[in-house]
Amino acid sequence: MAILNSGGVVSTATENGGGEFVDLDSLRRRKSRSDSNDNSPSDDLGPPDDVRNRIDSVVNDDAQGTANLAGDTEIRETGGGRGGGEGRGNADATFTYRPSVPAHRRARESPLSSDAIFKQSHAGLFNLCVVVLIAVNSRLIIENLMKYGWLIRTDFWFSSRSLRDWPLFMCCISLSIFPLAAFTVEKLVLQKYISEPVVIFLHIIITMTEVLYPVYVTLRCDSAFLSGVTLMLLTCIVWLKLVSYAHTSYDIRSLANAADKANPEVSYYVSLKSLAYFMVAPTLCYQPSYPRSACIRKGWVARQFAKLVIFTGFMGFIIEQYINPIVRNSKHPLKGDLLYAIERVLKLSVPNLYVWLCMFYCFFHLWLNILAELLCFGDREFYKDWWNAKSVGDYWRMWNMPVHKWMVRHIYFPCLRSKIPKTLAIIIAFLVSAVFHELCIAVPCRLFKLWAFLGIMFQVPLVFITNYLQERFGSTVGNMIFWFIFCIFGQPMCVLLYYHDLMNRKGSMS
Repeated sequence: MAILNSGGVVSTATENGGGEFVDLDSLRRRKSRSDSNDNSPSDDLGPPDDVRNRIDSVVNDDAQGTANLAGDTEIRETGGGRGGGEGRGNADATFTYRPSVPAHRRARESPLSSDAIFKQSHAGLFNLCVVVLIAVNSRLIIENLMKYGWLIRTDFWFSSRSLRDWPLFMCCISLSIFPLAAFTVEKLVLQKYISEPVVIFLHIIITMTEVLYPVYVTLRCDSAFLSGVTLMLLTCIVWLKLVSYAHTSYDIRSLANAADKANPEVSYYVSLKSLAYFMVAPTLCYQPSYPRSACIRKGWVARQFAKLVIFTGFMGFIIEQYINPIVRNSKHPLKGDLLYAIERVLKLSVPNLYVWLCMFYCFFHLWLNILAELLCFGDREFYKDWWNAKSVGDYWRMWNMPVHKWMVRHIYFPCLRSKIPKTLAIIIAFLVSAVFHELCIAVPCRLFKLWAFLGIMFQVPLVFITNYLQERFGSTVGNMIFWFIFCIFGQPMCVLLYYHDLMNRKGSMS
């Protein structure tokens, strides 16, 4: 039933669709007489007992200050199968929505208004965008294949001299020597064989050798581009892990030495098992133990691995079918017509964005989750909602959580504890990131133009500019500027610069 309190009148609608209007004052008098003599029936004709009980509740609420129940009343369609009786034969076709019930009960915003658009789900619009993207891009792919044919080639990824890449493969395997060396150093200091300054010096030697050795091997061998990038990425990961292991062990050792009398539970120990788990775990921050999951979901791993294969193939298809022809048919963006360079960058921006999104999904979502599942690694916050970044600073804090946590833990806060200003600490963190970005790209290309280094360092002023714009104009403007810089100005320009410099280098060598 539906009950409407409008002023001093209550409208009751029973389950069979009937209803009547009853004056609240008379109901109060009737209720007081009924309460004074519960055993004697009332002389007044009123609603049935079940309706009267609910009206009494409304009267009591009204006496306590309830002004209007219409705003919270649900208008429901009654069902015909709950009860019995002849009076309910047509109840399934009867509605309790009477003409007297208000249709407009409170002030509301339209779903797409600026005040309400971010307070609701947009899953349907997201599905629509996915359908439109699939339809539009499918047509473009078919049109490209009909016009240009199959352009896929493998010599960019795996050259005909791929067997000559075995030094890089052996170098990847030999990187395991450096964690063992770091473990040996920690074992020696635990047994008091070496002092703290010697430990620091040995860790510096180990980490520097771990970086310079793969760089030397990559530059000496005429290897494929993909092999060089893989080796340099693995080198950077191992270096970050070694630094975290040495820094964390030093801090735990300091706490243990300072807490000998205050807290006996703080102790320093060296475990080869914990180090081995850390070196393969999807994290860059060392700690003796990690949160663990209960079991391995084999079916889930198989599904994620199938997605990894599919999206990796799609990423390679976009690179070979779209990006390579665009960059091959372009001129150097800094040595030609400005309008022509802008046109090339805009044409390259969309396929480059697709490749980057596929790379992010394959590595940060699929591969890291597969690795975490196989190792029962519990903390799987490998990224946050960076697509909602309100500034460039928000993007760098959210899109790569393993590196962000490492930077905060081993660069940013140590700088602040050393009384370094916050702005300078941010610059130092970006400087470390820029050096490793340059190593991962310049060494496999054998081309040191510092484009990647400058591209990362250019983010520093953008962080402060977009923070100011966010505070001045709101989050929407900051997010739009982030996407513009991310999609159009940054990555496509770097791709064109490195490609043409690489082609010029090969031309001069030939």
